This record gives sequence, structure tokens and C-alpha cells, in this order.
Amino acid sequence: MLTSRVPAAVAALLSILRASPALDGVRIVDGPESTNATERDIVLVGWQPGADAAVALTQGFNAAGARTRDEEFEIACYAESRRGDKDMAIPRARVFELVGAVEIALRATDAAPTAPTLNGTVLWAHLITGNLQQVAAEGTVAGLAFTVSCRARI
Repeated sequence: MLTSRVPAAVAALLSILRASPALDGVRIVDGPESTNATERDIVLVGWQPGADAAVALTQGFNAAGARTRDEEFEIACYAESRRGDKDMAIPRARVFELVGAVEIALRATDAAPTAPTLNGTVLWAHLITGNLQQVAAEGTVAGLAFTVSCRARI
């Protein structure tokens, strides 16, 4: 019996993002990654700077009889864009393009009708929050910490 949909949902999210044409050439990473200052664009799933958890989850019985449970969880994610110049507008715009591509990848389309359910692993998933960070050190860096919220039945 399943005790959580988190492992399957994270794996499905990674698969969906790696298959997204809009994220072609962007490294999609499972969990934390050591900083590579030469990498221009990256999306990390299951990690945010300063986050307390990779995934925060809660569960409860969904009805009398205690046969099934509802699970709600939030997957911490982070997108980053680096440039070697001093123009912050370029990486800031690019990091919002990256997160926009994530949000679009989670929408149903004719080609990917199960994307909002993370390919059937959850009832629904969507992007809910974002926090922009900007740093000027050895060029410019814009990072956007964002959260993918999910609801599942187990």
C-alpha cells in the first residue's frame, strides 16, 4: 500500500520538465546541486536556498471509514539564470521565462493531457509561489524560488 505520492510526483515532475521543449538546453536537477558559475540556466526540483524541506507534506483521512487518505504537499524548486555582465534585467527576464516554462509544462495540452496530474501520480499540481533573488557577483545572477503544490489520494 502506498504511504505517499511524493516520490512518484517528484520523479514525474522531473520527467515532464526534462521533456519540455521550452526548457531544452536548461539543466534540470533532482535536489541540491553544487554551484557551477559557468552554467547559465538551471532548474532544481526539491531544493530552494534556505528552505527547511525539499517537500512539505500533510495527510488526513478523506472520509469516514478510514480507507483512503488525502495528501497535500509542496515541492520546493529553484530556477537560476547567470550572466557575465552587469545588466540585471537580462537574467531577471530569463529566470521568469524558465519558471513560466515550468508553469506551462504543468498545463494540460493535446500532447500532454496528464501534465496537471504529473502523469497520473496526483489529482492535481500547479505552481503557487515565487520569490525573486538577485545578486551581482562575478556578473549577474537572478534566482526564483518557487513552489509546486500537489494534492493526491492514497
